[in-house]
Amino acid sequence: MQATRLTLICHARTVAQKHARFGLDEPLDADWLAQRRSVGDDYRHVRHLLCAPELRARQTAAVFGLEPEVTEVLADCDLGNWRGRSIDELFKDEPRAVQAWLDDPEAAPHGGESVAALCRRVGDWLANLETRPGHMLAVTHPFVIRAALVHVLGCSAAFNRIDIEPLSAVELRFNGVWRWRTQGPGQETSA
Repeated sequence: MQATRLTLICHARTVAQKHARFGLDEPLDADWLAQRRSVGDDYRHVRHLLCAPELRARQTAAVFGLEPEVTEVLADCDLGNWRGRSIDELFKDEPRAVQAWLDDPEAAPHGGESVAALCRRVGDWLANLETRPGHMLAVTHPFVIRAALVHVLGCSAAFNRIDIEPLSAVELRFNGVWRWRTQGPGQETSA
């Protein structure tokens, strides 16, 4: 039986990320994207492209040359009234709320989705993919990729210790159990 292979690609950088702010439904930072090599070439053999509904994910998915299937479960974590604000600003204005959010994955002082709820959403989605063999490429957000890694590694305490860079890729494979797979130098990405 063919394994399920999922490559998660983080959307390209936005101006909000450049200024260390939580995302809105903003477009990509076009100047930054123009300076990057084409990531689409690495995945030219993939036939199933998924992407989050936000503009930044859809714009990033466009570089892969396929029509993406917009998938709501890949949506960014809903950070409620913190969207568009920087963590430094929040620490200044709402230090207890931010600390509670960092300390307790069930906390949602911003009025949106908790980290634990995001991890459950992504974990349920991964469970549904276990019966879908073949390679899927999914363009999504750093929080969603962090949630997927937390699920695969079974280590919820690691969520705030994972950094996901713009246009970075994380490969997960399921063949009876989910595994995080790294690529070595010169390894073919289409295999």
